Amino acid sequence: MSKFPENFFWGGATAANQYEGGWNEGGRGPAMTDVTTGATKETPRCVTYVMPDGTTGVCRQMSGKKKPKEARYAVLDGYYYPNHIGTDFYHRYKEDIALFAEMGFKMFRMSISWSRIYPKGIEEEPNPEGLAFYRDVFTELRKHQIEPLVTICHYDTPLYIEEELGDWHNPDIIELYEKYCRTIFEEYKDLVKYWLTFNEINHAIMLGSFVSNMPKDLLGSGYVKLHNQMVASARVVKYAHENYPQFKMGCMIAGMVSYPLTCDPKDILATQDRMRNYFYYPSDVMVRGYYPSYAKKIWDSYDLDAAFFEKDAQILREGHVDFYSYSYYMTSCHTTHTDAPKDGAGNLSIGYSNQYLNYSEWGWALDPDGLRYSLNELWDRYQVPIMIVENGLGALDHLEQDGSVHDPYRIDYMRSHIEAMAQAIKDGVDVIAYTPWGCIDLVSASTGEMRKRYGMIYVDMDDEGKGSLDRYRKDSFYWYKKCIASNGEDLK
Repeated sequence: MSKFPENFFWGGATAANQYEGGWNEGGRGPAMTDVTTGATKETPRCVTYVMPDGTTGVCRQMSGKKKPKEARYAVLDGYYYPNHIGTDFYHRYKEDIALFAEMGFKMFRMSISWSRIYPKGIEEEPNPEGLAFYRDVFTELRKHQIEPLVTICHYDTPLYIEEELGDWHNPDIIELYEKYCRTIFEEYKDLVKYWLTFNEINHAIMLGSFVSNMPKDLLGSGYVKLHNQMVASARVVKYAHENYPQFKMGCMIAGMVSYPLTCDPKDILATQDRMRNYFYYPSDVMVRGYYPSYAKKIWDSYDLDAAFFEKDAQILREGHVDFYSYSYYMTSCHTTHTDAPKDGAGNLSIGYSNQYLNYSEWGWALDPDGLRYSLNELWDRYQVPIMIVENGLGALDHLEQDGSVHDPYRIDYMRSHIEAMAQAIKDGVDVIAYTPWGCIDLVSASTGEMRKRYGMIYVDMDDEGKGSLDRYRKDSFYWYKKCIASNGEDLK
């Protein structure tokens, strides 16, 4: 008997802003990623803007600093914007879906670009070309008997909303998001069953975990932004449950899994706070339907008014999700001892080095046991089905002259994490899906690189956007195909 359920969803995951391309085609409007430059693990990504007098500038992404108020985001000459092309799913979706089917995918996680449906986010009517594109994609997936898992908002709020309306700090955005959701729910009700409302929704509050000396007011504003997103999520989950009972609605959380660096009780308590503040806080609301008891301590620490968060208690209670999904790549250590060595390079989850683990070229801890640990913790906490919707290894791959790519390191990574997932299932966890990140090479979110490859399908594209975009099967492609065909039994 297999370690995995008979109906287990094996598959892969992508995001429109990193993969789709066609950024200014088919009526699509711009998103923040379209004014974000490429970078490396040593140099940060930047966003570009133009001043009223025509002078231009850049500001570092994830620094907490904003462009000048009078400036407007802009695509500028002399900069490379890798998300414009992604790896061209927009033109090659049939080819790619056929490759996913060849691997044996049961589920494909993808996102809809909001600005492809509503270019500014404020239009009265949706963009028909955008609706038609995703209908074609979903139809193609169904033809190959692949279940779509659709992220509704994956780091690509229309740029107009971010720049002109104040982004998610403005509660008026909730209604625009609801309109967008109602449009795609009705349009694809016969093609899509599984939905995720926001990708890594805790991203709004994660700045404090990896950027030092972040201003207190900016950190506190992240909790305001997150609250508005959770209210938006609850509203559309409630709407879906009432109008489309066949839908299954899920949250999606960035797996901020931490260990205490030492057995100092202060490290234990500090790590508990870190897990609560950055990992459990949003899913406690989205799965249980109410703010946890420790939330008031967080609000007080940022001088936030509890009444702001408590006023929406009813809708949060009525709009809790059906399943839990999260990304898991690595673990970090946490300590109150500031002289401890740090990990991370091109990594948004910088913590402290764990002497018991090995690290990737980008400073990511290789820790399959952390996956099992987190699955057990999440199951005990929530008791709802769990999907691992991102997991993978970013690495330097080499395309051989014969078109082969030998990536035993990726196979080793996936094998160890699948084995850990099997152990968690044996522990009693209801894991229903595994969709590793970047099943096909795409643009790295953190660095904008192509060289940091996650896929089991190699795409001929370099960090400057040069290449044929041709697809090649890596060794991991054939290995994962065998894994899926055996329902996780053959991992040799």
